Amino acid sequence: MVFKINKMKALFIINEAPSGNEKIYNALRTARQLQKDFQDCEIRMYLLADGVFCTLPNKGMPAGVYNISQMMTDFITAGGKVKMCTSCGESRGLKEMKLLESMEWGNLKDLTSWIADSDKILTY
Repeated sequence: MVFKINKMKALFIINEAPSGNEKIYNALRTARQLQKDFQDCEIRMYLLADGVFCTLPNKGMPAGVYNISQMMTDFITAGGKVKMCTSCGESRGLKEMKLLESMEWGNLKDLTSWIADSDKILTY
């Protein structure tokens, strides 16, 4: 079945760390599927709290373990936009660390603007 949807804007709000459970894995799987199935849609992610750790490159993931940094890179490469909370990142020591390419620092105004401009909001 093919759905015709006008240019929808979806926002994923990520509060969880990328490891410890499968929430972020499932959020990224869902976001990527939306990108594939509805190419006219604008998909955005805002990272809060421990969600800011999704910006760190994973090194040497064991075989069979999903790689959040690669999934995040694929999401961005496919046109997804990602911003992370500056105060959340700074309080966790990320300001001086190497982050994934195309990560943008954001603030509460960015988040509330995206909320007001979104048709769908999903939180993880």
